[in-house]
Amino acid sequence: MANLIEIKEVSKIYRRDSIETPVLTGINLSVGNGEFLALMGPSGSGKTTLLNLIAGIDKPTGGEIIVGGTDIARLSESALAKWRSSNIGFIFQFYNLIPVLTAYENVELPLLLTKLSKQERKQHVEAALNIVGLAERMNYYPKQLSGGQEQRVAIARAIVTDPLILIADEPTGDLDKNSAEEIMTLMQRLNSEFKKTIVLVTHDAHTASRAKTLRHLEKGDLLPADGQAA
Repeated sequence: MANLIEIKEVSKIYRRDSIETPVLTGINLSVGNGEFLALMGPSGSGKTTLLNLIAGIDKPTGGEIIVGGTDIARLSESALAKWRSSNIGFIFQFYNLIPVLTAYENVELPLLLTKLSKQERKQHVEAALNIVGLAERMNYYPKQLSGGQEQRVAIARAIVTDPLILIADEPTGDLDKNSAEEIMTLMQRLNSEFKKTIVLVTHDAHTASRAKTLRHLEKGDLLPADGQAA
C-alpha cells in the first residue's frame, strides 16, 4: 500500500503578539492509500491541528506535508483552496447543513464550483445520497431529518466530488449510540468498498476502534505505534 500522505518533521506554533504556543513538535507520519486512520488524544493534544494541516486548512510552521506527491505546505492560498476543493471531503461533528436547502441541494453545493452540467450534478448527487441510504429523503430539509440522517447528508456532501481523502473531525460526537454505530459502519464501507482514505479524529475509543489504524497524540507529540518510532 503506497503512502498517500507523508508528514515529515512537522511543527506548528501559534503566535499572538510576543507569545508563542507550540502545538505540534516534530511530527512524522505516513498514511497509506486506502488507509483508515484514527487519531486520539486529550483536548489540547494537537489532533485537530494535525487534521487541519493534512486537509490544507492550516499551514505548518515547519516541515513537509506531502499529499499525493504535492507538498501542500508550499502552495499559495489560492492554489491550496483549489487543491482542497478537488482532493478533500470534510465531515464535522456538527453537520453544517444549510437549513433552507433540501438534502439534495446541500449535497449539490460543492458541485456548483465545478464545470459539471446540471444533469451531471444530478447524477453525482443521487449517487452520493444512494450510497448513504438517503435517496428517498433527498427533498427533505435538515429539520425534517434525525441527527444521524443529517450526518449522512453531510457525508454525502463530502463524497459527492469523489475526493482523494475524507477528513472527519469527531463525526459521531453529536450522535446517540445507535446513530454513531450506523455512521461508523458507513465510514467503514466507504473505506473498504469505495477505497476512500480516511483520517478521523475522535475522543471516543469505541469509535476509534472501527478504524484500521490508531495513533495517539499527547502534548503535541505523536506517540510511537506498536513500540516503533513515531
